[in-house]
Amino acid sequence: MSKIHVTTTVNGDTVEFLAESRDTLLDALRDQLGLTGTKEGCGTGDCGACSVLLDGVLVCSCLVLAAEVQDKQVETVEGLATGAELHPLQRKFIEHAALQCGFCTPGILVAAKALLAQNPDPTESEVRFWLAGNLCRCTGYDKIIRAVMDAGAEMRGAN
Repeated sequence: MSKIHVTTTVNGDTVEFLAESRDTLLDALRDQLGLTGTKEGCGTGDCGACSVLLDGVLVCSCLVLAAEVQDKQVETVEGLATGAELHPLQRKFIEHAALQCGFCTPGILVAAKALLAQNPDPTESEVRFWLAGNLCRCTGYDKIIRAVMDAGAEMRGAN
């Protein structure tokens, strides 16, 4: 099987990799680019652990073929922090103890970033609805919701 040469932008950096036609974006991120923050939970787009932004749109990277990201912008959890400075969402997740095992956290952080970009002042119901595609077996969600709302408030200067 021949490999496909893909050039794309991941977290602001131009990258190139070779992918087989059946490789997913998740495979490429983890196996080709060494970006292991994005997790594979279900492999069917049901759990949200592999959530990334593709040209600013929230997608499950397990459902996107690697070849489809040619000339596109991909943002992963690794792109949230700026150097050693954590993104407000990351800081608020720590402050609110909004994680336990951490497996779902990268996908939830990326999904929350997409929400706050689209709606900087969501209600609790809107946050819950938006994050419904991200499953967590440990936290019970309340601390996650509070962390997202607190990060949103900080990002819009309400704190």
